[in-house]
Amino acid sequence: MYRVLICDDEKDIVSALKIYLESDGYETLCAYNGKEAIELLRENEVHLVLMDIMMPEMDGISAMVKIREESNVPVILLTAKGEDTDKILGLNVGADDYVTKPFNPVELQARVRSQLRRYMLLGGGNVRETSVNIGGISLDDKSKEVTLDGERVNLTPREYDILKFLMSHPGDVFSPSEIYREVWKDEPFGSDSTVAVHIRHLREKLEINPAEPRYIKAVWGQGYKIERGK
Repeated sequence: MYRVLICDDEKDIVSALKIYLESDGYETLCAYNGKEAIELLRENEVHLVLMDIMMPEMDGISAMVKIREESNVPVILLTAKGEDTDKILGLNVGADDYVTKPFNPVELQARVRSQLRRYMLLGGGNVRETSVNIGGISLDDKSKEVTLDGERVNLTPREYDILKFLMSHPGDVFSPSEIYREVWKDEPFGSDSTVAVHIRHLREKLEINPAEPRYIKAVWGQGYKIERGK
């Protein structure tokens, strides 16, 4: 049984989320600030985190930074309308998705299932071979491990899926909408900035100089591609 950690300072929201998730068969853990969430993550096996941004003691962004130092567990941010800057910041520090309050329970449950499926069943992308190599980047789809020049690179599940998708089509250009539809398995409304954040984060981890990328390149007005290995 999958275990979901719910973190929000509003107890009514936590209670509602607990009901929705347990009705889907998940176990739940509850926290009311970032510090409590991190403690629970360290003490329990958790398969997904629902994290509010605005909280006392430790906010969701600060908690995200701490979580990513220790874990690649999928994190879905719970955000209020008008927190667009915080959404982008949250994605930039490693969040995998976000849901805007007041949220639709059906949408929330679908996003949770999608993230868990990707994380636990290791699905997504079109790579057929176990290992793919482009230049100094090696992606092993069996172990879900990515290395750069022999050194392991720590990617979030979403970053991994984007890299896997691009590496499975070397040289091909994909628009942000196409990447979003393939990786997020959702309609790409407002997808450009979300994809751009994840691409930037990938470059920071894989490129010697992210401003002049060797591998993940932007094609002006069209999208992104990964260069073929030489």
